Amino acid sequence: MRSTTGEHWVALDHIRALAAFLVFCWHFLHWSDGTPVAFAGAPDVFVLAPFDEGHTGVALFMALSGYIFTKLLDGRRIMVGWFLWNRLLRLAPLLLVTMALAGINIALHHGDYIGYLKALPLGLIFPSWPNGGWSIAVELHFYILLPVMLIVLRKSPAWLALTLLVAIALRTGIYLQLGEAKSAAYFTIIGRYDDFALGMIAFHYRRHMASRHGRAIAILLSYCAFYWLFDRAGGADGLERSPIWIILPTIEAACFAGLIAYYDQSTAFRNAGISRLIATAGAYSYSIYLLHLFVVNHIVHLIERFVDLSNFYVALAWAIPAFLAMMPLGYLSFRFIEAPPLRYRRRYAFKDPALGAPVTLAVDQEAREAL
Repeated sequence: MRSTTGEHWVALDHIRALAAFLVFCWHFLHWSDGTPVAFAGAPDVFVLAPFDEGHTGVALFMALSGYIFTKLLDGRRIMVGWFLWNRLLRLAPLLLVTMALAGINIALHHGDYIGYLKALPLGLIFPSWPNGGWSIAVELHFYILLPVMLIVLRKSPAWLALTLLVAIALRTGIYLQLGEAKSAAYFTIIGRYDDFALGMIAFHYRRHMASRHGRAIAILLSYCAFYWLFDRAGGADGLERSPIWIILPTIEAACFAGLIAYYDQSTAFRNAGISRLIATAGAYSYSIYLLHLFVVNHIVHLIERFVDLSNFYVALAWAIPAFLAMMPLGYLSFRFIEAPPLRYRRRYAFKDPALGAPVTLAVDQEAREAL
């Protein structure tokens, strides 16, 4: 299924699959109560710390979003109305199905479904949409800001980088006022702005990461070491009121943005074999992301009939086949919920010589929508 601009990048689908797997690991390993793997502590193998703190996959998703949309719109002029229409067609159908399923689940368990329904409209502003749906609201906020951010980026990447200071200042003010900044840093555009902006900046400077293997390894190891220290100190569960959340979004975004640019510019994967399997998981990542919370805890309980998952390494190993088991559900969701409305998409980006010639892009025969 082609995007309106026709592009498809296998490497970026790989990154999308990794982001979905990280989030899946967060819930598979810890659920909401630290079971089967306790929140406390960090793996001895420090490079595995991001999987223990898999919530970081949300930052990867959003940095990738900033990178991809800048890549899609490089040298093109955007028609904002049709852009927002296309994003609505892409995201709304599955989101609405997820909201309905979550409401039914609340009603079946005799929960406050009336309160749930009343909170749904507020999700456009506050993080109240279920199953990670709050992040879709943050994406929508980014889409509204994107045309202005593109103008600033084209004028000067340094100016866009300076806007990060505004986000950091806002998080600092929130921390001084409320004594915690995690809520804003994790759940709202106030924190996620860094992901989108640095993803966009990374595309502008992507050639500085092309085939820079040593630089990419240094960034990756530094990121893992930072997250290992963060994990050992308490992680997202134990450091909820720490001032680290003022700068955590910036650190995550900078590392992810650089690695995305490296992977995009330094690899040439074909859509075949293992690469195709991973790319397919990336194509279904939106479905897996929104729907896995309905089933992941049941999968854990099923596996625990035969295996003790309290050990981090054992649980992480089992998370891989459990994630792959989500693929059929991802296919069904993509095929019957997400794909049908896309026939009504409109082309929203057009080449504009005044903006410079876009980079020549290879178009895969089975190109999927970028996000």
